[in-house]
Amino acid sequence: MMDKRNLLKLMVLALGVSVLLFVFGYPRGAQPIDEHTIRYVIEQEPSTLDPAKSTTSPEATVQLQLFDGLVRLNDESEPEAALAKKWEISDDGREYTFHLRPNLKWSNGEPLTAHDFEYAWKRVLDPEVHADNAYMLYVLKNGEAFNSGDAKAEDVGVKAIDDDTLVVTLENPTAYFLKLLASHGFYPVNKKAVDAHENWAANADTFVSNGPYLLLSWKHNGEMDFIKNPNYWDAESVKTEKMNWPISESQSTRLTLVEGGEADMTVEPPVADQKRLEEAGLLHIGPMLGNYYYVFNVKAEPFTNPDVRKAFSMVINRANIVNNIVRGGKEPAYAFVPYGMLESNGREDFREAGSYLVYEDVEQAKEILKKAGYDKNHPLPQITILYNTSELHKSIAEAIQDAWVNAFDADVRLQNQETKVFLADREAGKYQVARASWVADYSDPQNFLEVFSAEDNDGQYHSEEYNELIARIRTTPNGAARDALMHEAEKMIFDESLVMPLYFTTQPYVTNGTIQNYFWTTLGLVDFKKAYK
Repeated sequence: MMDKRNLLKLMVLALGVSVLLFVFGYPRGAQPIDEHTIRYVIEQEPSTLDPAKSTTSPEATVQLQLFDGLVRLNDESEPEAALAKKWEISDDGREYTFHLRPNLKWSNGEPLTAHDFEYAWKRVLDPEVHADNAYMLYVLKNGEAFNSGDAKAEDVGVKAIDDDTLVVTLENPTAYFLKLLASHGFYPVNKKAVDAHENWAANADTFVSNGPYLLLSWKHNGEMDFIKNPNYWDAESVKTEKMNWPISESQSTRLTLVEGGEADMTVEPPVADQKRLEEAGLLHIGPMLGNYYYVFNVKAEPFTNPDVRKAFSMVINRANIVNNIVRGGKEPAYAFVPYGMLESNGREDFREAGSYLVYEDVEQAKEILKKAGYDKNHPLPQITILYNTSELHKSIAEAIQDAWVNAFDADVRLQNQETKVFLADREAGKYQVARASWVADYSDPQNFLEVFSAEDNDGQYHSEEYNELIARIRTTPNGAARDALMHEAEKMIFDESLVMPLYFTTQPYVTNGTIQNYFWTTLGLVDFKKAYK
């Protein structure tokens, strides 16, 4: 039995350790998991957590726990004050003056100021950085011009007047600007961290953030550990001290971890299990403003011909794919912009105001392909479908393969790649047709339409006419005229048959019910800031 002296020694030692942790911070590395640790299984290894360069929903989900912007989306996906305590908007809607909260700090204890926002935003737009998210900041005055090399950094419409005041000037009044500010492209970043390490956002030891949690450890392709950030401006609202996030691209593995009691929540359970999980009260459907589609490489045969692309899209039975493979509350997609965003009148859904832009007709598709020069005597070249590791992606690819083989007697192969390689190859145009998806960075149809105006878009599509149309959308005030331009742009996507839409997304997830007070944004991200077990 332990005597009182030894017990006292242990108490003193424990107190000393607590003091050291408070003063010097938690040691890097995994922390013990207890009954209060939130355990969320993330579905993909993040390629980077750099707000300028991250592109996937899993990356954005991690970043949401680690960063705060000027505003943050609440449980109704509306922007509320975060690092900015208040702001004023000019009468013409083009200038915003943000006043930051006092004594803001980075996770490493350094002061966080308005200058960090100016640096971060200009870094995203800097053409030397090659940031994937630069387009998100084109709303800033001279933002696109700087990114294109036609303006200087000092010309961009963001300026720190002092440590606590940030003045932002827009190219045009932008109705959704405050919502846009909650996106990861507008997070601040720590200049010292960026300058010190080229891969600062790929490892826990070099990562600096400012959100509810800090990244304690990151075992790549294994797990991520988080702890409450004591320097967070709203630390009192953060009820959970630790989070442990295993990483697995396998739907079955993720579900096994939850049902086996080794995790509390995960997303996208296997379709075969969804009915059982629903009956057990474990399956839930969260919002996700996005779409799932196949993108054609317009520079790769046989998809250089828009008629061929159209024919291949017309033979897909989307309802069968949704009902038999995907499920999870998804809806077949016959256009690109999903439901859930309103026309400028604030009443009518943009999707409902539009029309079906792709139709299913196997016999007509065969005739179109024949007119394009392909028949029994002139067979199609071998076609490879590129997708990334996932049971769901594989099942969909197999269904598409069967449809094309049955309709066109095509030689269709499947190529599976690990996510990082897949994304790199797709961006580089090393494919014929590939799986793709887009989840909104902000709630406006423009965010979907501008995908194909980017110089490095995945479809390798470049059209001055389309780019000019997107430019007009960006500069047209919110109203009926802008609505009409956006419908015109979406129709052009399908006139060119750039994509083969399959379904509009939701976020099915499984939870054992132990986590309380979390919520899902319409962008398909789960926010654990105020969550607890």
